Amino acid sequence: MRISRRSFLSASAAAAASLPVTNRGSSAQTPDDLDDSKYVKEARYYEKLEGGKIKCTLCPHECEVADMERGTCSVRENRGGTYYTLVHSRPCSLMVDPIEKKPLFHFLPGSGAFSIATAGCNMGCKFCQNWNISQFRPEDVECRYLSPEQVVALAKRSGCKSIAYTYSEPVVFYEYMYDTAVAGQKENVRSVIISNGFINQEPVVELCKVLDAVKVDLKAFTEKFYQETCAGELKPVLDALKWIKETGTWLELVVLIVPTLNDSKDEIKRMCEWVSSELGPDVPMHFSRFRPTYMIKNLPETPLKTLEMARTTAVEAGIQFSYVGNVPMHPFENTYCPKCNEMLIRRIQYRTTVTGLKDGKCQKCATTIPGVWS
Repeated sequence: MRISRRSFLSASAAAAASLPVTNRGSSAQTPDDLDDSKYVKEARYYEKLEGGKIKCTLCPHECEVADMERGTCSVRENRGGTYYTLVHSRPCSLMVDPIEKKPLFHFLPGSGAFSIATAGCNMGCKFCQNWNISQFRPEDVECRYLSPEQVVALAKRSGCKSIAYTYSEPVVFYEYMYDTAVAGQKENVRSVIISNGFINQEPVVELCKVLDAVKVDLKAFTEKFYQETCAGELKPVLDALKWIKETGTWLELVVLIVPTLNDSKDEIKRMCEWVSSELGPDVPMHFSRFRPTYMIKNLPETPLKTLEMARTTAVEAGIQFSYVGNVPMHPFENTYCPKCNEMLIRRIQYRTTVTGLKDGKCQKCATTIPGVWS
């Protein structure tokens, strides 16, 4: 159930040898990238309109795009009335991560996740940690061709049990993610998405057929926060969460608590009650510490007492598994049995030890613990 430090370093070296972590800027573009034909593939979700325009139906923005223009995500382009993704097989970042870093705490604990990203995003979060790839066009970051089959081969070589689509927003590289997940299924390599959940119903339901787990960043529980801080909307995310849950795909939520913006007890209470009633009390919730970055550098990092308040509020709302994140060695990074409070999984940063869980049950009281354990 654990992956050793030696294995992680070896796997990370294998990934790094194939593609470096990306830096932004036009200087990163190589002559090979000037011909983007190998990265171009017709998009899966769009409608053709009059006058050569198209309407993208992948995410709730539903951009109407004129010829030779791009949608909000900057990685999908109308070329002569046909809509194309420009980032198929075009990753700009590869890394081997612990699955706990995503974070996914109830999915193959202690295993490695082969993590990939392309440029682009369909939101504009002012606190984005990966803005140097998410907020840029693919031609403005260093990329390299890597087919779905090659990604799967690298994941296997690295000893990873899953491929994680992460860092930027995987929804915008939907076709690449889908094709890679299908290739992974053939080789017994699982797929997980780390997403903002801003996606329409048909695409997300279809995607869940080839995914093994979904982690959604629930940014806040007000439209004001989504509109002013993320350039998005709350309701479509809530709808997507219900659709994901209905497919039976394993789901976890992360809430980054930003001081003064989404940290009121009332908002957190309403959020947790909604999750408990609409998604179920067995959906884990992670309350993570904000640190100043990107466009929000004037606010302090989240006080520990605020994170602990959020977790307590979740417990009071009936959430069975709630965690404090970005606080190394905090006791609420561990997983406890909701019935007898036995520690099931111990986490010290990314060192994970399964202590009281066997065959998906608490060893002390035999309570079934929801998750993907094998």
